[in-house]
Amino acid sequence: MGCLLGARLSPHADVTLAGAWPDQLRALAEGPLRVIEPDGTERRVSVRATGDLESVAPVDIALIVTKTPKTAAAARDAARVLKANGLAITLQNGAGNREILAGIVGEARAAVGATTLGATTGGQPGIVIAGGAGLTTLAERCPGDPAVAALADLFRRAGLDVAVVSDASGVIWGKLAINAAINPLTALLGVRNGALLDSVWARGVMSAAAREVGAVAAAQGIALPFDDPAAEAENVARRTAANVSSMLSDVQRRVPTEIDAICGAVVRAGEMHGIGTPANRMLHALVKAQEDLYTTQGP
Repeated sequence: MGCLLGARLSPHADVTLAGAWPDQLRALAEGPLRVIEPDGTERRVSVRATGDLESVAPVDIALIVTKTPKTAAAARDAARVLKANGLAITLQNGAGNREILAGIVGEARAAVGATTLGATTGGQPGIVIAGGAGLTTLAERCPGDPAVAALADLFRRAGLDVAVVSDASGVIWGKLAINAAINPLTALLGVRNGALLDSVWARGVMSAAAREVGAVAAAQGIALPFDDPAAEAENVARRTAANVSSMLSDVQRRVPTEIDAICGAVVRAGEMHGIGTPANRMLHALVKAQEDLYTTQGP
């Protein structure tokens, strides 16, 4: 996601990608980023990238788009380069990221949003494969938040769909319902999103997981942006049928997944509010077992 946003925003702002993937950093130092658009065409965009934060001048805005197991590390990096009056905003999957971010950069500098943009590197450094169009929602820290307004204006100038809201909780939990229903099952079954719809058993688990998220959100007074989480999960799986979910990609690369911030977050919130979440609890346990096995067994 960082590479996609870097490619979209760089022509309109001074953008630096900060990361720790040596092959990617080397590829971006040697030539432009190759962007494969949804229609198959290719563009080449020069994007500055570094693994050395000492070389980064103080920044106005830090976008946190890393996988959730690295949220705290990314927040510490943001704290090192962010101006005293800067904005650090998480657009990550899952719940609880803003709280981690605020604990490190400070409550006044932390904000949250959500995006339905999709992208993957396909495991190839120097390349980003863009998904279809998506909406990015940014939550103001206060009415008329000037930093959030400036970021929204930048997204619009880059041709990205963006909405500014006073509270992003509904959008975040709506995305959580979709992620909980689709991502773990694709990772466990080793299939693309659309294949889940071919199994009545998979659809049953999807439905249960999505509806549990809806129930936990309702217990917190959070209204989702759709009436039926299960139906919406199936709609998303149908629209993204050919996609490899981010969690399946993580499992294929044998790296930690975002399951703790997705199904794990639903289970924890359910416990706090007395809501049972058996489907999410099962999915969380199975993905954690899968992680344990490829960690202990090695490559």
